[in-house]
Amino acid sequence: MTDEIPPPPRKRMVRAPTGGEDSGRGESVRVKTAKRRTSSSQAWLARQLNDPFVVAAKAQGYRARAAFKLTEIDDRFHVIRPGGRIVDLGCAPGGWLQVAVERKTGAVAGVDLLPVDPVAGAHILQMDFTDPTCGPQLLALLDGPPDLVLSDMAPNTVGHRITDHLRIAGLVEAAIDFAINSLKPGGSFVAKAFQGGQTDEILGRLRRHFVKVRFVKPKASRQDSSELFLVATGFKGR
Repeated sequence: MTDEIPPPPRKRMVRAPTGGEDSGRGESVRVKTAKRRTSSSQAWLARQLNDPFVVAAKAQGYRARAAFKLTEIDDRFHVIRPGGRIVDLGCAPGGWLQVAVERKTGAVAGVDLLPVDPVAGAHILQMDFTDPTCGPQLLALLDGPPDLVLSDMAPNTVGHRITDHLRIAGLVEAAIDFAINSLKPGGSFVAKAFQGGQTDEILGRLRRHFVKVRFVKPKASRQDSSELFLVATGFKGR
């Protein structure tokens, strides 16, 4: 996951974020210039300080603003089942694991190349998901087939549009392979994707295996980003 934030003291929100509209921001926070800070890092810091979802994540104890992407998706499509088993692919820094545990699921297991601080109620592996031994280890931690497979995986970009897109599509395909080969009938699949080529191929494959497939852009996903989420529900089985 992206947009990692340092873990804050846990406290309750008085009001939920408005989805990024100016009416929910209040006065903008101005960032003081620093000699060693580049203009790009200055702009990033200003955006973080003035992002209502970053503020809300800190207030509610989430590790990343991305937690609100999953909460919105679940509120709309009910992909998290009470007592269900969940796998989170690309789980760093742990925001989606927090939401999964918070919503009274059963077993939860996540994997990421990066180290992830423990999340109470979740199992975490630090390894490459594309390692052939990873999938079986995740399923062993769940002690049964998952009801939901989540994927927030994204590769490091190289700056070449076609190459970057192919690498992103490759991770989505790997997540789909895992979901199709492991999900319980009736289960769901949620994955980060990006606008671009090969989308039709991915959609076609998902529609052969799921009752409904949708593209969703949650309010917590920045409007200037090409990020979208695939939400597939009603797994038909293998």
